[in-house]
Amino acid sequence: MKARKIVLGLGVLWLAGAAVAASQPDASGIWMRGDGNAKVRIAPCGSDICATNLWIKDTSGGEYVGDKLVMSVKPKSADTLAGKAFDPKRNLTYSIQVKVRKANLVTRGCLVSGLVCKNVNWSRAN
Repeated sequence: MKARKIVLGLGVLWLAGAAVAASQPDASGIWMRGDGNAKVRIAPCGSDICATNLWIKDTSGGEYVGDKLVMSVKPKSADTLAGKAFDPKRNLTYSIQVKVRKANLVTRGCLVSGLVCKNVNWSRAN
């Protein structure tokens, strides 16, 4: 009987954990930047998530296929992730917020303690 209660308790904990995970924002997928210049894949990479360039229309701005942004983010609300993003190519760390919706997302990256910020709109490409 005791073993049965333990198994039942573990099952309840697993279901509760799955429910919490399901309610967290999920930015995974392939996204097209609002200006039409980039397509990225957002996917887990270790304990973080990475946005990797799959396609760049105009490389004159220094962006190339394979460039990566490593995001260490946690849920801030039901539809928003927040934390830090590291750009290894430029050796820059940003504060970042990712607002996730089903068909689009908005990223907000800031430098210099939030004095210089930029919003970027993305639409789901797949």
